[in-house]
Amino acid sequence: MTSEIVVFIIYLAFMIGIGVFFFIKQKKGSEKSYFLGDRKMGAWVTALSAGASDMSAWVLMGLPTSIYALGMGQMWVPIGLALGYTLSWILEAPRLRKFSIVANDSITIPQYLTNRFLSGSKALQIVCAAVFLIAYTVYAASSIKACGILFNKVIGWDTQTAMYVGALIIVGYTFLGGFSAVCWTDFFQGMLILGAMLIAPIFAVSAMDINNFGALMRESTADVPGFWNMFSSWKDIVSGLAWGFGYFGMPHIIIRFMSLKSQRELKKSRVIGISWTALILIFAAVIGVVGRLFLKGDQTFTDDIVNNELVFIEMVREIFKAVPIVIGILLAAVLAASMSTADSQLLAASSSFSADVYQPVFRKNKASGKEMLWVGRFVVLVVAAVALLLASSPNAGSIMNLVSNAWGVFGAAFGPTIILSLFWKRFNFPGAIAGIVGGAVVDICWIIFLSGTGVYELFPGFICGLILAVIVTLCTKAPSEEVTALFDKAMVYTDADAE
Repeated sequence: MTSEIVVFIIYLAFMIGIGVFFFIKQKKGSEKSYFLGDRKMGAWVTALSAGASDMSAWVLMGLPTSIYALGMGQMWVPIGLALGYTLSWILEAPRLRKFSIVANDSITIPQYLTNRFLSGSKALQIVCAAVFLIAYTVYAASSIKACGILFNKVIGWDTQTAMYVGALIIVGYTFLGGFSAVCWTDFFQGMLILGAMLIAPIFAVSAMDINNFGALMRESTADVPGFWNMFSSWKDIVSGLAWGFGYFGMPHIIIRFMSLKSQRELKKSRVIGISWTALILIFAAVIGVVGRLFLKGDQTFTDDIVNNELVFIEMVREIFKAVPIVIGILLAAVLAASMSTADSQLLAASSSFSADVYQPVFRKNKASGKEMLWVGRFVVLVVAAVALLLASSPNAGSIMNLVSNAWGVFGAAFGPTIILSLFWKRFNFPGAIAGIVGGAVVDICWIIFLSGTGVYELFPGFICGLILAVIVTLCTKAPSEEVTALFDKAMVYTDADAE
């Protein structure tokens, strides 16, 4: 226990140290420095930061436990995610980086969408900011809850107290260092997550009796009929693959595409990012399956694993019980996964409110760069506080449920609109608003009224958002010549144009 605590303290101190470093470095920086790192991120940092900001604690706790509890039908979730992430890097990333630069050097997704249509209206930015604040609060709550469960199971702290400590550390380095601190902490956390996910299942398999593997498979899954059947339900297939839609509209991930310093770095980052994410998803699934075979106990033990999403944690503690310092290092990966997503979510919500609501609506574009920095930091504190209250609620639901709800809202609201803005010259401002509002409303209504259908809400939300965006665009006035000229300019933009 002492070794695990020491490892956690060293790890947390390192994260805070990165925040302090960038706080000192950016004392004379602007809001662009704080929210987008001055578009100077390299390939490795961007790729691992994008991946780590995506793969929160659900990839070490929620997803493996889902497979552990329900069987191979849940494998369609990592398959859908891998496909969606790959397509977002190939199709979306190159254009989004160029379009955001041409669209008045936009530093947030709502700002990009407004500038893309050369609109003087702030309606779209306000709508986007509202969706951001709601969804990111839910998303951040899942990460804070994971911190609480981790500290409770590993160190024995009260779960509520542990949530406060976890939130304080995350807010600390995000508040101080902004986007650069978030990206660099995510970079180191991404490597830690990958290492832990590779090591745990390999050691678990080596400790099992593979000579009687068939009998082990039957005995360990006797309480879950059809555990090994991936094709038992069309709903599992559709819902799992629908998770991939989320990547096209996930602001805290696609903002990394905008931060890259060159198209050359983007190509490198694409290979690194896709490879890293594919490995993470493969081993998340492997942990769920191996955990079912490796972890043995009574029904109370199994229920505890499922209810608290503990497959990875219990596997690590059983394998390395003789080497507690290794347990501390590997379980720090859960902490890393929680923090690497929560920090990005807090920053994205903060940047959206500051740049898309406070500056244009409340300050009429008169706020100084320093003022914007401190407003952004204040919003980080507010969103973290609300997320902490939500995570502490006994009715908050599981980590996986919180993530799936936030993921669905983002994917349905922004995915269709972002894609159409990059690929359809005729797409217009009313269509963009219709797509965002329609997708979000359908997704939320599906959660409230039709969740019992077993179909993930992102699928109908994304499809309806896409249809509404197209219909409204075709039924309203075509974009002006200036807007179509901006589209044409973005299509031929090269990094040499910025020099």
